[in-house]
Amino acid sequence: MPQTPDDLDAVAVRTWCSLALEALGRERAAIDAINVYPVADGDTGTNLYLTVESAAAAVEAVFAAHETGSTAPAPADAVRAMAHGALIGARGNSGTILAQLLRGMAGVLSESGDADHLRAALTEAATAARQAVAHPVEGTVLTVATAAAEAAGATGGTRLTDVLDAAYDAARTALAATPGQLAALGRAGVVDAGGQGLVTVLGALLEAVGGRAQERGVRPAPEHAPLTGDCADAGPDGGPAFEVIFLLEASDDAVARLRSRLDALGDSLVVVGGDGLWNVHVHVDDAGAAVEAGVEAGRPYRIRITHFAADRGATHREPAQRAVVVVVPGDGLSGLCAEAGATTVLARPGEPPASGELVDAIRRAHAREVVLLPNDAQLRHTAAAAAEQARAEGIRVALVPTRAAVQGIAALAVHEPDRSFDEDVVAMTSAAGATRYAELAVAERQSWTMAGICQAGDILGLIDGDVAVIGQDVPDTARTVLDRMLSAGGELVTLVLGEDVPDALADELGAYIREGHLAVDTVVYRGGHQAAPLLIGVE
Repeated sequence: MPQTPDDLDAVAVRTWCSLALEALGRERAAIDAINVYPVADGDTGTNLYLTVESAAAAVEAVFAAHETGSTAPAPADAVRAMAHGALIGARGNSGTILAQLLRGMAGVLSESGDADHLRAALTEAATAARQAVAHPVEGTVLTVATAAAEAAGATGGTRLTDVLDAAYDAARTALAATPGQLAALGRAGVVDAGGQGLVTVLGALLEAVGGRAQERGVRPAPEHAPLTGDCADAGPDGGPAFEVIFLLEASDDAVARLRSRLDALGDSLVVVGGDGLWNVHVHVDDAGAAVEAGVEAGRPYRIRITHFAADRGATHREPAQRAVVVVVPGDGLSGLCAEAGATTVLARPGEPPASGELVDAIRRAHAREVVLLPNDAQLRHTAAAAAEQARAEGIRVALVPTRAAVQGIAALAVHEPDRSFDEDVVAMTSAAGATRYAELAVAERQSWTMAGICQAGDILGLIDGDVAVIGQDVPDTARTVLDRMLSAGGELVTLVLGEDVPDALADELGAYIREGHLAVDTVVYRGGHQAAPLLIGVE
């Protein structure tokens, strides 16, 4: 058990995130099962897990940046990283509200982590979460957060455990009462799923500061819970068809106008964030109008649109025998792989997918057997964790250790669902392994490389992950890279062009390959918005 600290320091924040992620991992399926409000789409536990996973990853990044130093990160850096990670990784209604709760806490705890500031942090969190929700409803996570804050504020102790003991117990009591406050919960005989998730997160914080371990398991609702309160009749029986979530770079004034417009379009509106970065969540019938509203307000990105009816229907259909899940670096390849029948996960520049997103994709593939292609050497541990979790759910998963998108394309090209699973995996692994890969990148700063010293703005040619060529422009560097790769032989060159690369480059490189290597074929794909201007594969 951790020692009881007088202040919530960076190590305690790290431990909190780790314990919360572990607990939500255990309870994810059970929380999903009691998710009936605002939409009974059975994903609250998963969304909370993904949100906390992003928060934990951000905190780990802060610690990794301090590995060479002798001191731990500043507490303020840890709590701010936690809040930012939750904001950019928030999923669903529950995850978005949790992100705002963590953001509210971080704003106070960045000043100090003592008991007085913790009391104030819980109060600020509850207030901020209510303000983020367009139409707050009692019997939800908001009620649980308020009860925890009020109980914490009433304590006079100077120890963190005193404050958190009171907050945790009050949250559990408030959670037990939620079926009597919200008709949808009362009818289903369950407590609020989002509130259950918050209790789990608060329990992890209590344990992280040296308090008692939280009770395991999802709390059942009391039998015959009476309906009380003004919101007893709240809760839609139907509701909008789509859930729309996106990150938004916009000013405060633009977001205020966006709130009004989205509120008129749908319901379950939650807008969290600040300082120019926001996470927007809404349920609407016209998903396009919601995204257009975001475009008018600022720059929306990481847009996710979920069709509730499609998801509900998917859970009842018979699973396919086999599917392929592919991580792709750009939307162009996403479309290409989807046309080939694969389920895709988009890895945006600087934003690699978390293990929860990969597990999500494996579930969406809805198959008894799944081949997972991570297409990035840095994702090997993340993909392995996702495969292990999916196997625990009864899905047979094979991880083909593809290190680049062109290797994934080669593997997908030989995929044959009609042959045995083991034979298919061997063939796909062999095709990927026989494909050398390269990419062109722009140097951001002067640095040492295996090919010498590069300057900011130089074009780097990376072959099999190592810098092999330093050039001044994309065409010349690409030709040099191709010469080196084809010197060892090859039958097929795959070129994946970035969004801003003209088609003329593919024509030039194709002609260059034909002139010097008569027996080599060339295939070209448009990668869309991807980090590298050009990806190259040689089979």
